[in-house]
Amino acid sequence: MSETLHADALRVLSAWQATSEEADLCRKRTLELLAAGPMATTRAHRPGHVTASALVVDPAGRVLLCLHGRLGLWMQLGGHCEPTDRTLAGAALREATEESGIPGLTLDPVPIDVDVHEVRCTAGDGSPAAASVHYDVRFLVRCAAGSIEQVSAESSALGWFEPHALPTPLASATARQIPPALARLR
Repeated sequence: MSETLHADALRVLSAWQATSEEADLCRKRTLELLAAGPMATTRAHRPGHVTASALVVDPAGRVLLCLHGRLGLWMQLGGHCEPTDRTLAGAALREATEESGIPGLTLDPVPIDVDVHEVRCTAGDGSPAAASVHYDVRFLVRCAAGSIEQVSAESSALGWFEPHALPTPLASATARQIPPALARLR
């Protein structure tokens, strides 16, 4: 359990100005979840837990999406917070680096979106996957021009996409985070 990560999540989400009505509802739901204490930032909290994601964007405004190996859906990079994560932004950057293989990524520490969605995931202790809920806090991550991605064990594929030409099938709320991310690039 990370009390530091929990405190960071409370601070970030309490101060964040949501980028959409849906994101604000999800922000409020996530704050309600965090009332359960630091355990809510770990995958062991079976009713639901906070996760951190990163939308990787190149200087031309293309987005890097992964085809999730188990789900078969295109989505941003990201996932579970680890015991060593001290901040949500740090967790998102770690996940983006691990899943993209791109060195030197830079992160905007202010979220671009929050989404709440049902999943089947493990508790991290070897138990079988069970129904749970991800309270996903999403961040913008920038990469250098010409960055070359490498598929990780968690993805079937990685691909760069123009915002107006996203692949299918697309995970829910993936498109919602793109406009606020691109607005930050200007």
